[in-house]
Amino acid sequence: MPEPLKNIFSTALLEPFAAGASAVWARFPEQEFLQRVFNTEWNALELKQRIRHISQVLRSVLPSEYPEALEIVTRIADRYIELHGEKLTFEYIFLPDFVECHGVDYPEHSIPALETITRWSSAEFAVRPFLIRYPERMYTQMLEWSQHESPMVRRLSSEGIRPRLPWGMGVPALKRDPSPILPILENLKHDTAETVRRSVANNLNDIAKDHPGLVLDIAGRWLGHSAETDRIVRHACRGLLKKGNAAALSYFGFQQGVKGIDVADWACTKQVHVGGRLDFSFSITNASGTAVQVRLEYGIDYQTLSGKISSKVFKIREMELLPGHWEQISRYQGFQDFTTRKHYPGAHRLRILVNGVSMAEQEFTVD
Repeated sequence: MPEPLKNIFSTALLEPFAAGASAVWARFPEQEFLQRVFNTEWNALELKQRIRHISQVLRSVLPSEYPEALEIVTRIADRYIELHGEKLTFEYIFLPDFVECHGVDYPEHSIPALETITRWSSAEFAVRPFLIRYPERMYTQMLEWSQHESPMVRRLSSEGIRPRLPWGMGVPALKRDPSPILPILENLKHDTAETVRRSVANNLNDIAKDHPGLVLDIAGRWLGHSAETDRIVRHACRGLLKKGNAAALSYFGFQQGVKGIDVADWACTKQVHVGGRLDFSFSITNASGTAVQVRLEYGIDYQTLSGKISSKVFKIREMELLPGHWEQISRYQGFQDFTTRKHYPGAHRLRILVNGVSMAEQEFTVD
């Protein structure tokens, strides 16, 4: 079993951090900081609780005036950048969280600080409350950031303004109207940094959940300009592809409802224990007289705690299936519980999808 992500916040991380903070601000109380972080409640805290706890303890041991405290936090981030260069270090995410938690009332100080801090640990979550409190100001700021010399700041301009950032605070105004985002993405679509281009794709995938037609229009304009923009479009359309959107499928050579494709030899585990796995196999045959481009996926209809169904689609592969040819497919899906995903007993359904269309279904039980 993998080590829980929350365990990266440890004495091995925070003791050197405290020593580095002392190098920036000689009055930093190293032992007090560590004692307050690793208090009697520490072991029970989950990932996000640990991040917030560290940023709150950090605030408590710094000067009472926020601008003075923020200057020290910014200098700490600057010191790391000087020593190690710019990085996406998740383990120091309590630094931007410090600004998110304590600095929304101080935009004149906090926004420039985020520009620095994000070059060491991404401020994509920290910037969200500023977008909600100061939308027009932040739209302008993030458009400026999209032309920044630092790829980390350019990435923030896209990742921070995503309408549906996972783990992040929602921005309802951008879900309703994503138009402030589009000039930023246009600036970044040819970015030299792969992490920036991937953020552009993730942003477009978010937008597609509320405005699929808009993203399809953008995809049609961007396709064919370069290998990089083609990859952005493919990744941006992944949600539409999983939903079997006919226009998205056609962009990549897949015909929805293709004739002559048969799914047979269907086998599936009938009962799965939580912690176990679902095994399944089948064959896919092209009985037509022409080669067919196939996007092969499987979907699972999961039971939820409320008794409703949550459907997830997983890609198997894409291939060209020649006339008369067939492929045997075997796969499995784990049913282990994680912090971010729980499994519940009851009837589930497995579906085999060919170019977005269900070709075979089988019910199974989880207990």
